[in-house]
Amino acid sequence: MMQQTYTELLPPRRILLGPGPSMLDPRVLQALAQPPIGHLDPYLLKLYEEEQELLRIIFQTKNDWTFVLSGTGTAGMEAALANLLEPGDAVLVASHGYFGERLADIAGRLGALVDRIARPWGQIFSIEELEAALKRKQYKVFAIVHAETSTGAEQLHMAEIVSKAHQWGALVVLDTVTSLAGIEVRVDEWGVDLAYSASQKCLGAPSGLAPITVGPRARKAIERRQRPVSSFYLDFKLYAGYWNGNHSYHHTAPSGLHLAFREALRLAVEEGLEARFSRHREHAEALWDGLGSLLLPPFIPKEFRLPVLTTAILPGGLDEVAVRKRLLEEFDIEIAGGLGTLKGKVWRIGLMGYSSQRENVSLLLETLRTLLY
Repeated sequence: MMQQTYTELLPPRRILLGPGPSMLDPRVLQALAQPPIGHLDPYLLKLYEEEQELLRIIFQTKNDWTFVLSGTGTAGMEAALANLLEPGDAVLVASHGYFGERLADIAGRLGALVDRIARPWGQIFSIEELEAALKRKQYKVFAIVHAETSTGAEQLHMAEIVSKAHQWGALVVLDTVTSLAGIEVRVDEWGVDLAYSASQKCLGAPSGLAPITVGPRARKAIERRQRPVSSFYLDFKLYAGYWNGNHSYHHTAPSGLHLAFREALRLAVEEGLEARFSRHREHAEALWDGLGSLLLPPFIPKEFRLPVLTTAILPGGLDEVAVRKRLLEEFDIEIAGGLGTLKGKVWRIGLMGYSSQRENVSLLLETLRTLLY
């Protein structure tokens, strides 16, 4: 029998302008190429301390339980709910897009009693309608997405919304998967009880890690649970034992991802949060102007439009899948189609982290002009 030979695998070099992952800064790529080390190696444990310090700066929090899960943003979402909710607990989910619906789905799978308040995709909630929903019963948890990746909308008034939720006795879980390090996230100032994110979007690291921060109210609720967390792997108390204190064994963490993630966090803090937010805004506005000239206007009103993720309205009759295929195959540019009710109606264009560069905006706009006109 002849032995099969395999060619060297060389993935294409793409310009990633979709909803994530984003492109990697050369320093992050260099860190990713370092040799692996053990998950209890003193060097890695020291690196964890630096990651925690940097994450507290970016989350704008002093929470002790601030660490990184080995898993994607969905693992962060599931962990947030699994640690707070027990079967029979009442939870209110505010859904204004695909990922709000996922929050409700996961909460239901955990045995919680789920109520939803929904807005049409592309709209956001008013403080008044959320308070009216929170008044209806005693909820243990209120969950909401800050930056909805499926629509490109930013939920505004987070400090006031959190205050209302606390007034009516609910802990607040905030999805910051697409917002963290791209727009303002103020965990302590807003009073958020638990927030989660993902490594591969505005933070500019490879996918596979989910930053978490747990405030004192949420931590107390977790420590007072009547039964163990349903997931051993996602149990925050076990994670805290691995990250803090005696660093007791929990799982084999991916050291290469942590080396790259630490470098991405360093880059964010070196740039400065305000400068980073301004960069994302500046390049987004150039994109919005260019899309308007191509008759592909943004779907979301400017007052709550995300600078890190733009949904562009597509003209009728456009074979949007074919255009995206040509973008990818002929020009190595990735953008994404719509999800759910927006499928076939919008493109999703991400300018996140290292991908948020003026030359990427110019290249995309000129390439779309060539393909469409």
